Amino acid sequence: MSTENDAATETPLVLPVLDVNERRVLGVLVEKAKTTPDTYPLSLNALVTGCNQKSNRDPLLDLNEDDVEQALAGVQQKGLAIKITGGRVVRWRHNLYEAWRLSKVELAVIAELLLRGPQTEGELRGRASRMEAIADLDALRAMLRPLMGRGLVVYLSPQGRRGTLLTHGFHAPEELERLRTTHKAEAFSPEAEQALPDRASAREPGMTARPGPAARATNHDPIPALEARLTQACAEIAELRTLVAALEARVQAGEEERRALAQQLQLRPESVADAAGSLERLM
Repeated sequence: MSTENDAATETPLVLPVLDVNERRVLGVLVEKAKTTPDTYPLSLNALVTGCNQKSNRDPLLDLNEDDVEQALAGVQQKGLAIKITGGRVVRWRHNLYEAWRLSKVELAVIAELLLRGPQTEGELRGRASRMEAIADLDALRAMLRPLMGRGLVVYLSPQGRRGTLLTHGFHAPEELERLRTTHKAEAFSPEAEQALPDRASAREPGMTARPGPAARATNHDPIPALEARLTQACAEIAELRTLVAALEARVQAGEEERRALAQQLQLRPESVADAAGSLERLM
């Protein structure tokens, strides 16, 4: 972790509350900056498409340009996004590295939480890895600890257990409490499992440890292998989704270029007619 990030752990940020549309806009800006940098910064049209994308999104939204413009105005006012003018099309970029003092991998993790909300550590690692590589769950957990200390990440169920859920720290207090209540049934109780994870003694929730046979059975426990295969599958699916998103962005960029060219062609007949009229007057 950089010195700047170490300093950030000592001085917690004052985090804004972001509504659903603001989270989605920021998540899309980060995602596209990392996965399709050739089309970044993004136009309003590209942002609408990204916000309504069917893959890597939860919940699915159906925003229009007014919705996205309102969300952009909100995050711009909070210092989280910057409008870029002067070109043919107004474009937007995020300002989260400066605002939240994050590394590239940390920002990928936060963006994934903004795009999909509460998820398990395993899901988060597989999904964020499409933007920045995360070696394993231990690496993710080491990264999450300072983020949690700064309030950027919030655990909804006890840490250190399989299936533990976490989310970002930009919910309103009442929304966060509602999420904790909703996911309470998914949390393991302290009596059901030891607080610290131990793959060698992994067992299903609610099962008590047994001497001898349980210890021998864990030598051939298939759960770690299944988890590894599931993580690999999630990473492959995420990579395919990234490729599809890149194609969607390129098609969108081509459509914008086509519209601009069409507008230019529509202007040419008027210019030719004006020139012809001037020539007739001179003759």
